[in-house]
Amino acid sequence: MSHKPIFIGKSEANFKTRIVAGDEIIIGNENFYKISNSDGLRPFFMSMVSDSNHWMFISSNGGLTAGRKDCDSALFPYYTDDKITESATITGSKTIIQIHKKKKILLWEPFSDSYQGLYEIQRNLYKNSFGNKIIFEEINNDLELTFRYEWNSSNLFGFVKKATLSNNSSKNKSVTVLDGIQNILPYGLSAELQNSKSNLVDAYKKNELEAEIGLGIYALSAIIIDKAEPSEALKATITWSIGLRNPKYLLSSLQLNNFRNGLPIEQEIDIRAEKGAYFTFSEFKLKSKESKNWMLVANVNQGPAAIVNISEKLKSIKNLQQEVLADIELGTKNLIQLTGNSDGLQVTNDKLRTSRHYANTLFNIMRGGIFDENYNIDKNDFSKYIEKGNKIAFKNNEIEMGKLPNTFSLKKLKEIAQQNKDLNFKRLCFEYMPLKFSRRHGDPSRPWNKFSINTTNEIDGSKILD
Repeated sequence: MSHKPIFIGKSEANFKTRIVAGDEIIIGNENFYKISNSDGLRPFFMSMVSDSNHWMFISSNGGLTAGRKDCDSALFPYYTDDKITESATITGSKTIIQIHKKKKILLWEPFSDSYQGLYEIQRNLYKNSFGNKIIFEEINNDLELTFRYEWNSSNLFGFVKKATLSNNSSKNKSVTVLDGIQNILPYGLSAELQNSKSNLVDAYKKNELEAEIGLGIYALSAIIIDKAEPSEALKATITWSIGLRNPKYLLSSLQLNNFRNGLPIEQEIDIRAEKGAYFTFSEFKLKSKESKNWMLVANVNQGPAAIVNISEKLKSIKNLQQEVLADIELGTKNLIQLTGNSDGLQVTNDKLRTSRHYANTLFNIMRGGIFDENYNIDKNDFSKYIEKGNKIAFKNNEIEMGKLPNTFSLKKLKEIAQQNKDLNFKRLCFEYMPLKFSRRHGDPSRPWNKFSINTTNEIDGSKILD
């Protein structure tokens, strides 16, 4: 028999004035900057970077947008700052916890402002010094519990949300946790379509669960086009979770109020015409001072082969968690190397000044890119650039370019340009810049460049978001 959840609190509402403070701390051998009582500040905007093509803009209240490559490959809707902040309750991370105490159920919804004053809480915000990890933490002093979740990125697996629930008390606790993400976008939506016709888009959404492995698949029933022709949606957004024992899964937010009211929750297998979500529903016990960890992973633009591949991995999850964590750390190493190649790493007695220099250098190379392999040039990339820049010049010099080694120096390129009488080819040689990493962490609505770029018409740092 279920019991209606109740809230507990002190005889007076918990509206104490809290001091907002910043400090450097170490978590897991990594430097983080901590903002204590971060909810005492007006919500502010941040970006989370990666070494790959991820982009994430996130508000300090948890509202966010994210995706890979560009705004038309979004995991969450690509909106403006104000809309992202306002949508924190319906987009991104959501966690609701029931604490079972004798015949009572105590309800706690971390990071929700709907229950202000009912509990004595503290919210803290952390961002690592490399800019690719963000942690949200809420400490409930009345319930003696701490919940935190951390956003990470993985080149192989997508976006990773790591969650931890800790028992701070001297007694064991029995809890039921509903945790996940909301407002997941399927593949095949442009940002323009999502912004202008979101209600129509919802009608085409199809959320399916592979129940045996807990894999959520989010697709469109058909690509939305204004033409009388068939257009199948052959790719999807996927989500999955590991770390919880025998959980149930939800594919939408339709049953959240049932959970809040202590009503039974039924696993969802197939949900149509509703905003996508992915929630795990699990009951477990926490011993005194014990913590429970789990992770949720989401990725966009996944074809049938990629879905089959991750499905096989989920059938044998023994090494999957370590594989995800290893790829996250590899991304951090790659990010450090990229910044170090542009002299972004310093060692001084002033750690804040050192972090500031690193951030300045990082955002500079994210705007304009960085030269790869010590200015060495890849022949295939150079040929593609010439072909795109001037087809006639490419055709006239195709044989000569074919004789080039697979990798050659900038000095060699200058010699080629000086000796060539084709003025268009010569111009393109001098304009060519073998840059990588350019603008992929700025505003994703701007073009994303994987290969070389032409500085005369491609780079515009004034329109890039930090």
